[in-house]
Amino acid sequence: RRLKITLWLKCSPVMVDGVALNGPTVNILDSEDFLQQSMAIILEDAVKKATDVKEKVCEWRPPEELKELLDLELRDEGESESQILQRCRDAIRYSVKTTHPRFFNQLFAGLEPYSLVASCIVEALKPSAYTYEVGPVFTLVEDAVLRKMMELVGWEEGGDGIFNAGGSMSNMYAVNLARYHHCPDIKQLGLSAAPRLVLFTSQECHYSISKAAAFLGIGTKNVYKVPSDESGKMIPSALEELIKKAKSEGAVPFMVNATAGTTVLGAFDPLEEIADICGEHNLWLHVDACWGGAALISKKHKHLLKGIHRANSVAWNPHKMMMACLQCSAFLVRDKTGLLQRCYSASASYLFQQDKFYDISFDTGDKSIQCGRKPDAFKFWLLWKAVGARQLEQRVDRALAMARYLADEIKKREGFRLLMEPEYANVCFWYIPPSLRQLEDGPELWSKLHTVAPVIKERMMKVGSMMVGYQPHSDRANFFRMIVISPQAGKADMDFVLDEIHNLGKDL
Repeated sequence: RRLKITLWLKCSPVMVDGVALNGPTVNILDSEDFLQQSMAIILEDAVKKATDVKEKVCEWRPPEELKELLDLELRDEGESESQILQRCRDAIRYSVKTTHPRFFNQLFAGLEPYSLVASCIVEALKPSAYTYEVGPVFTLVEDAVLRKMMELVGWEEGGDGIFNAGGSMSNMYAVNLARYHHCPDIKQLGLSAAPRLVLFTSQECHYSISKAAAFLGIGTKNVYKVPSDESGKMIPSALEELIKKAKSEGAVPFMVNATAGTTVLGAFDPLEEIADICGEHNLWLHVDACWGGAALISKKHKHLLKGIHRANSVAWNPHKMMMACLQCSAFLVRDKTGLLQRCYSASASYLFQQDKFYDISFDTGDKSIQCGRKPDAFKFWLLWKAVGARQLEQRVDRALAMARYLADEIKKREGFRLLMEPEYANVCFWYIPPSLRQLEDGPELWSKLHTVAPVIKERMMKVGSMMVGYQPHSDRANFFRMIVISPQAGKADMDFVLDEIHNLGKDL
C-alpha cells in the first residue's frame, strides 16, 4: 500500500496556473534522429553541392514566387518532421551559395571547414562572451586572438579590443571612442557637453562612417569627405586643408578615418602621411582595415598598410580575406589605460560583480555596446590553429596573384577594359559588347555602356552560373567589380568569368 501511495504521489501532477510541472516537456534525445537527418542534409546540400563548381551559384526566383515556394506563413500547429526537413532543403536550395568557387560578389567567399565546425560548436553550446563565468573557454580565446592581431598591427606593447557584430559596428566603436577620448563629459552630460565636432574620411570610405555620425548625433554634415586620387587613395594635402577649413569655421576636429582596402577599388590610404597630420593636429587616427587587414599576415604585401602601427584604433574583419565564418569582426585599440572600458562601461551589478571568486579582468562584456555577444573569435582561432599562419599567408598571396592574373587576361581580351591596375584583390573592369566597340570614348559610349553590366548581372543570376558585382563610381559608367578570395577558385574560374560575361553580353 505504501508503494502505491508513493507511486501515486510521484505520478500525481503538480499544477500551477493550470500547467503541469512534474517533469521536463522536451527531451532533446527525442530529436536525435531529426538532428542526424538535418546534419546529413547540411553536409550534402550546403557543403558538398554548394562548393561543387558544376552546381549553380544560385537558383533564382523572384520574391513573390519564392514566397509561395517556401510557404512562409507561421501557424498555430507545428509541422511534421518530414516537412521540416523539406523546409531545410528548400532554404538551402534557394539560397545563394556564397561558398561556391564562382561567387565573386562580396568581400567574403569560400568555405572554411574548421571555422564552420567552430560555428557549429558555438551554436550548440549557446555561450555569451560577456563574462568568464559563462564563457571561460571563449573569453580566453578572444584574448589570445586579439593579442595576435595587435602583434600583426605592430603594437609591440599590446593594447585592447573586442570582437563585435561586423565592421560597421567596429567603425562606430571607433567614432564613439575617439569622441569620448576628446570629450569624456559627453558620456554623462550628452551632446550638450560637446562643441561642434568634425571628423574626416576619404570620399572612398565605407558608408558606415556617415551612419555612425548620424547615429551618434555628430551629424553627417560634420563628416568632411577628403578628396581621393584616381586610384582611390586619400590625398594628405587635401586632408590638411580641410582640417584648417574646419578650424576656421569654429568647428573642433577630433578624428580621421583612413581606409586600408576600400570597398570598390581596393585602395590603401597613405597611413604614414595621414598619421603625421593627425599627430600635428592631435587627432585620433582610426584605420578601417576591415577588408585590407589580411595583408598584414603577408610578408609580400604588408607594405600596403605601412604606418598602421601609428593608429589609435583599427577595424579588421577575419570573415573577409581570412575566410572565417560570418560574422567575425575585431575592433583593436592601442590604448592600454582602460579607455575602452571607461567609454562603454555601465557596471551592471548582476553581471559584473566586483567580488567574484576569479580574475574579473576576463569579464570583458562591459567594454562592449552589446550585452549578449557571440564568441566570434573562436571561429578565427580554430581556423588559425588548424592551418597555421603560413597557410593563411599563402592564401593572401595566392588571392592577390590570382587577381593579377585576371587583370592581365582582361588586358589581352577584346571588349574588356580595366578601370585601373588592381592594388589588392579588387579587379574592376568594363565589358564592351561588339555593337559598341566602334564608338569613341565619350558621352554616347558611356551612356550606352552604363546599361550593359546590369543586364549581364540579371542574366548570370537567372542562369546561376556565377555572381560578380557591378556599380557606378563617381562619373564612371557601371563596371564589374570582381573580388578574388577563395582558394577553391583557380585560373580556370578566372577564364570562365570572362568567357561567361562575353557570352551573356555579346548580343547587347
